[in-house]
Amino acid sequence: MRVGLQIPSFTWPDGAAKLGTNLKDIVQTAEGAGFYSLWVMDHFFQINGVGPAENDMLEGYSTLNYIAALTDKPKLGTLVTGVIYRYPGLLVKTVTTLDVLSGGRAYFGVGAAWFEREALGLGVPYPPTKERFERLEEALQIANQMWSSNNGAFNGKHYQLAETLCVPQPLSKPHPPIMVGGMGENKTMRLVAQYGDACNFFPRAGIDIVKQRLDTIKRNCDELGRDYNSIERTGTDTAHLAPDKMSVKDVLAWCREMADAGIQHIIFNMPNVHEITPLEVFGKEIIPSVADW
Repeated sequence: MRVGLQIPSFTWPDGAAKLGTNLKDIVQTAEGAGFYSLWVMDHFFQINGVGPAENDMLEGYSTLNYIAALTDKPKLGTLVTGVIYRYPGLLVKTVTTLDVLSGGRAYFGVGAAWFEREALGLGVPYPPTKERFERLEEALQIANQMWSSNNGAFNGKHYQLAETLCVPQPLSKPHPPIMVGGMGENKTMRLVAQYGDACNFFPRAGIDIVKQRLDTIKRNCDELGRDYNSIERTGTDTAHLAPDKMSVKDVLAWCREMADAGIQHIIFNMPNVHEITPLEVFGKEIIPSVADW
């Protein structure tokens, strides 16, 4: 089992003036502790469940490029980019740039988007769910075309590109892994099977639901003639290591349960990550213990 770190909040005691320095300490400690991957959200307002919308929030790809310059090994990605926030051709170019400058460490995490408040707040059109999924599928098709030798036109229902030129091409081969985020039973699981190199679930929604969704991906893969095991199964969760919250034993037990359900790569966020100690504990007591699961 691989272990990643998600950083969904930047509201730390030292404030914005020290945010860059604190983030540097976090990601470099995480790399030293052996975290396989580092992730940020692709949001512009803070989301419910993490904090009020007015809390500090950094733009995702600028942050990942900063992290890339501070680290050498961890994979880097967004959990996950909302497809409506950037034209797909420019989004693929952005991910390609991250991949090249990081030495081939980018994931391409993408989903249909859901946070209407931030979209409307910043003047981004927010189409109905059906259209957002149509746009997501076209973006996945555009990514595959731009990351190929086909520099020709793309003519979709929502997006028209005269040239799908992308130079340089990514260093990751055949391209940055495409992670389709979401747990929708029908549309999302089909997109994972057809276009994805990874899926991302929220195991706290229920282990039985995770197993059901994985079965749906497998069924779609069988129908498409695709190897189900070529898709990386990831999950995102919270680990709050503190005396009155969670212990190392609690985290290990939960990792075991997720591994048994089929999750291969668990990505934890930590409400007290700025204290640094939780990262060190993960490096000493958790990451080595789950490595062979």
